[in-house]
Amino acid sequence: MSKRLTVLLSGMIAADPHQGGATWAVLQYLLGFKRLGHEVCFVEPVKAVALQPVAVSLEDSCNARYFRQVVTDFGLESDSALLLVGTRQTVGMTYNRLQEIARRADVLVNVSGMLTERDLISRIPIRVYLDLDPGFTQLWHTAQGIDMRFAHHTYFVTVGVRIGQPDCLVPTCGFKWLATLQPVVLSYWPVAHRISYDGLTTVGNWRGYGSIEYEGAFYGQKAHSLRQFLDLPTRCNDEFILALAIHPDERQDLNALSKNRWRLVDPKQVASTPADYQRFIQGSKAEFGVAKSGYVSARCGWFSDRSICYLASGRPVLAQETGFSQFLPTGEGLFCFQKTEDILSSLEALNRDYPRHSQAARALAEEFFNSDKVLSQLLLRVGATS
Repeated sequence: MSKRLTVLLSGMIAADPHQGGATWAVLQYLLGFKRLGHEVCFVEPVKAVALQPVAVSLEDSCNARYFRQVVTDFGLESDSALLLVGTRQTVGMTYNRLQEIARRADVLVNVSGMLTERDLISRIPIRVYLDLDPGFTQLWHTAQGIDMRFAHHTYFVTVGVRIGQPDCLVPTCGFKWLATLQPVVLSYWPVAHRISYDGLTTVGNWRGYGSIEYEGAFYGQKAHSLRQFLDLPTRCNDEFILALAIHPDERQDLNALSKNRWRLVDPKQVASTPADYQRFIQGSKAEFGVAKSGYVSARCGWFSDRSICYLASGRPVLAQETGFSQFLPTGEGLFCFQKTEDILSSLEALNRDYPRHSQAARALAEEFFNSDKVLSQLLLRVGATS
């Protein structure tokens, strides 16, 4: 049996509050490491400019309120801290307690290098940079010269499982990137039975941030991907329901979505907390997973943490190809597509035997994304366990 480790985990829950899916992406690691029997301390650094409303104190912010709600709901209040950057002010654990744990921590798992406080991280022997936004992370550094906080880490881990392969266009920034699949804690994501949204759904942002051009290739957003499939609902009998954050000024795209029978729901209504997000996913028939065009162009092998939650819930997934099919079996429970015809043929197969594909979806989650397997392997590869 592997020894019990002390893991310091840093990631984003409350800097942009009421993003249920983004919260779950971090919770899978936090709850997964705890499930393995390790002591896990979570710290989220938040800048004063991110506090809501403007000029509010950390203690009285909407960020702190959401943070308290999440950690309390999952029984993590004694192991978690929201830290105001540049100060010793915290919500949750005190800074002194955080320091004490950091001094004896075996491993730092630092999502996007968020935690930079040297007095917290400098004594930790294994410091893992965890990249959840492959392609963009490396291109911001290489093409735009942005400090992505790579310094002071001993290992670099990415969910872009094809980064470093010859036909993957993502620069490595001079690092050896260790590939990992994303985890799902299966006990928190049981097979769902009741379908509330009789259609294919997803949750996402129309535009997340700026696009990038690099060496003749364009790395864009979800908007650039979905526009290729605008007429899809008019070509089949299935309904498509998007919990899509899209600005009301995007009138041309909104009109096109409406004209082509896409149904939009407000993500603030259906996915603003972890519980809401889970209900929306588990109440869906299946997922229509469109990737940012940057993931597609790069062929980085990214596969969505959201899609994994669908699979674990026994909800089949149709996912846009990013190169992930090199590592994951497709055709039962999981379908990949590059063009509209791929989607239509996948829908025919899905509707022909939905129960079989539902069972296959759960089986894929158990075989490839079970947090027990994924996180044990991650710790092994960075030398934290024998």
